[in-house]
Amino acid sequence: MIRTIRGTFHPDVNGLVIIETSSGIGFEINIPANSRLYKHVEGQEVKVYTSMIVREDDISLYGFPDRESLELFELLITVNGIGAKAGMAIMSALPPSELKRAVAMGDSKAISAANGVGKKTAERVILELKDKVGYFAEEVSADGEEFYVPVSDERSEAVAGLMALGYTKNEAAAAVGKIREDGLSCEEYIKQALENLF
Repeated sequence: MIRTIRGTFHPDVNGLVIIETSSGIGFEINIPANSRLYKHVEGQEVKVYTSMIVREDDISLYGFPDRESLELFELLITVNGIGAKAGMAIMSALPPSELKRAVAMGDSKAISAANGVGKKTAERVILELKDKVGYFAEEVSADGEEFYVPVSDERSEAVAGLMALGYTKNEAAAAVGKIREDGLSCEEYIKQALENLF
């Protein structure tokens, strides 16, 4: 099982990229259309978290910029009727935080916006994953502004770090919850949250 690949980034076509390792081997990897891996330029070094799907007539790699996205994809494909292609379509339509929120809130319309995913399939995703997926619980602060209370380990650690700096739990959770990017380190969340607080 290939779980991570580090190498130089080469964009390909149709949702595929090539990651060439230092040994000169190029791995063809499927990545979601909205992946932040696309922010990299050709030749830049990247680390990709991968899921290797082996079928009778095919071996494919599906790649993600962080472990959280990879685990979400692997949860998706446990749903009856969701294969790797449908899983990638859903991951391409919704960033991980929005997908978790859609599952938690029972928003089948958001999930069925993915290419080739119908309402019944979206409802099955919600039914089977609701108790398995961590999500951002929607909150409204005193000034009426919406934010999302974080539940990932890195985000929770960032909230604790901000509280250690003297911010209230509500201030810290709101600042971290406003960060829509997933898979950052605790330090990166704190840095961005501090920018939100000033």
